[in-house]
Amino acid sequence: MSDFDPAADGGKLTLARLERFLMGASMALLCGLTMANVVVRYFTDYSFAFTEEVSVALLVIMTLVGASHAFKTGHHIAIDYLVARGPRLKAAAYRFSMACSLLMFGLLAWYGARMTWDDYTFEVTSPSLGVPQWWYTIWLPLLSLLIALRVLVLLLRGEE
Repeated sequence: MSDFDPAADGGKLTLARLERFLMGASMALLCGLTMANVVVRYFTDYSFAFTEEVSVALLVIMTLVGASHAFKTGHHIAIDYLVARGPRLKAAAYRFSMACSLLMFGLLAWYGARMTWDDYTFEVTSPSLGVPQWWYTIWLPLLSLLIALRVLVLLLRGEE
């Protein structure tokens, strides 16, 4: 069955469906904000400066949720030149690449959490809207942790 077939999971709320919804909602908001900014700037010579700030946050969310979904569905970027020439190495190469991904997203979650904590502790505000910066940076460690957990599950199951 197709990954995008609603009947594939019996209509239940799954992590994959939630990820697809979040990716679509992020993209819709991003397009709407950008279009509104362009239209307003065209007709009034005034720009919504805050749209860049919100757009960057939406792009980070969309990218990390998309990465999580790509790991689950096997659509992530893969360079398999050496593995294709030596199929005996396929399982070992898969485990090694997943372990490297787990390490990378684990580090990203750790350092992202430290950055978020610093933003919270020092009461850093965003440049345009003046809202607490941790509202934006909290998504980096949370979604990186989601990806790390997803990769760990795939690594333990041995799925390819």
